[in-house]
Formats: sequence, C-alpha cells, structure tokens
Amino acid sequence: MTVTGAPAPPPAIEVRGATKRYGAVTVLRAVSLAVRPGELVTLLGPSGSGKTTLLNIIAGFAHPDEGRVFLGDEDVTGMPPHRRGIGIVFQSYALFPHMNVAENLAFPLKARKLPRAEIAERVAWALSLVRLPGFERRRVDELSGGQRQRVALARAVVFRPRLILMDEPLSALDKQLRDHMQIEIRNLHERLGATTIYVTHDQREALTMSDRIAVLERGRIAQCAPPREIYDRPADAFVADFIGEAVLLPAQRRDAESVLVEGRPLRSARPLPAADDLVLVIRSEKLRLAHAGEDNVIEATVRRHVFQGDSQVLLLELADGAALSFRQQTHVETDAGLPAIGARVLLRLHPEHTVVVPRAT
Repeated sequence: MTVTGAPAPPPAIEVRGATKRYGAVTVLRAVSLAVRPGELVTLLGPSGSGKTTLLNIIAGFAHPDEGRVFLGDEDVTGMPPHRRGIGIVFQSYALFPHMNVAENLAFPLKARKLPRAEIAERVAWALSLVRLPGFERRRVDELSGGQRQRVALARAVVFRPRLILMDEPLSALDKQLRDHMQIEIRNLHERLGATTIYVTHDQREALTMSDRIAVLERGRIAQCAPPREIYDRPADAFVADFIGEAVLLPAQRRDAESVLVEGRPLRSARPLPAADDLVLVIRSEKLRLAHAGEDNVIEATVRRHVFQGDSQVLLLELADGAALSFRQQTHVETDAGLPAIGARVLLRLHPEHTVVVPRAT
C-alpha cells in the first residue's frame, strides 16, 4: 500500500507568467515567482529591471497584460488593492503629516470599521512591536527618520495583513541607520512570522535580510535562490557582477572540470556550465598569495597598496590589463610581508572558489 502525505500548502503569494508593457517597452517578461508562507523574498536589481513593477502588480496598483496573481489559492489578478489585505511600506514613508502617530496607525483600522477599543489595543501592540511605546501623541514632524520608518512599519502590520510589501523603505536613511534598520526589519519579520516581499537595489541589504533573493535583469528573473547560493553560485555573469564585488575574466573550456584563464589551467570543484561563452568569477576575499609550484594560480603585478582599516587591499593588474584586487585582513604579522609595488605575484583560487559561469543565460 502506498502512503502519501498531506498536500503541500499553496504559496502565500504566486505570480504566474506576468508580462507588463508600457507602450512599446516590455517591463516584465513572463515572470513567475512563488513565495512560501513566512518567507522574506527580496526583489533585487538595477533601475529599470522591473522589480517595482512586479511589486505593483502584486499590490494591485498595476495590472499584468498577461499572467495571473494568486494570494494563497485565490486568484486576485482583477481584485483592487484595498481588498487584497496587503500591508505596504513605501520609500517615502507616506505618513499623514496632519495626524499624530496613533491616528496614522488607526487609519487602516478605522477603514475596516474595527471597534474603538480594539483599535486602541492594536495601535499599542504595533508600537510595542517596533519599540515605540508611548509615542501615540507625537506628531510626525517630531520624529527622526528612523522613528518615522518604524511608524510606517507599524502601520503596515497593525491590521495583521497576510502579506507585507516593502518598496525600498530604507533608501532615505543614512548608512549607519540603514544598516541598523535592516536588522530591525528582519527581527520584526521573524517575530510576526509574516510573508514579506522586499524591493531594493542594494545587494548588501538583500544579502543581509533575505531568505531568498530574486535577481531581476531587464524584466526577467535571472536567478532566485538563498543569499549564499546567489553569491557563491551565480547563474550567469550578470548575477555574479551585480552581487558583491567580482572580476569577470574570459575562460576557455579545457576539459570537463577545468578552464584556461590567461593561459593558466584552473580546476573547478563544480561541473562546468554547458555554454560555450564562459567567464571566471573572482572575488577578492577568495584569493590568497601563492608560491611557485602551486596549482590553480593566476599571475598579476602589484600596482598599489590601499589601507582600509580592518584590511589591506592590493590593486593588481593582469597580463591583458584587467584590474584585480586582493584583500588581506590587517595584522602586524602579515602587513610587513606584503609584496612591493611592481612585484609579480601568484594568486591561488581554491577549486571550491573557482566559479565558472556562462556569460549569459
């Protein structure tokens, strides 16, 4: 007798084959994305890649020319935004300046005609959640940028939506506060157990916060995977170049597991892609200085030393003129041994870090 388990629950949100055109310009090209309940997925890409358009289609602010949108097992493609039960945090906060904090948070609850006592209870709960208890009577113009962002987050979750959308909510903050708020939002996501879709063009922000990252390029999803996989195993040269700091070098297939780069053989621990046009992805932190006779090395000339506090960076030049960098943690025992400017050095890539990808998918 065959025993089967219970069917898997539907995704919290699923986009199937969404295409969106504005005149002659196709902004999204048959994009499909499924987000599991409780997952935080980031839409990452440069300006014009389609990430905000995809978010607007999910929210109901834009309608796909082709494709469908499902919340759970409900087709909401034609449903207006206010009926989708989605919490949204905008880049500009979108707080009402003529209302105090409590009134801003109460607004979506009053729109849903909740009893006054329940509204007060939920407002207090939401402010406690974002660590702003006692701020109910503060005016919006009395708040700092970080406090306004917390109020915007509280308003998005106060009615306990089934999905939270965030459209570059930290872009207006300075770097230190932005770094802090990334952790705050991730902690809030975990406390709520919410399903969240987050839009950003900042790859470090995406790596810090996400369960999965969907990298968009020219209206398509180039890769959707957990952060470490996106970083260590990019799908193609675009993803490799967009995520982190990478140098891409032309690579010629040598055999099933190695390539030639600048005439030197480099072996990869992973199967090589089937494509003909290959590139080697080099990240500076994966390199180490090598000695003659070691394998998996490339040769370069030291052009400059750069001190960056916690690390020293060697700016290097390859034989074909390509620029490369090597990063080494600052330490009294290693700083004295840095090769001189003009010296020829060998740099080793471990086979596990020898990442070869197709130039395009």
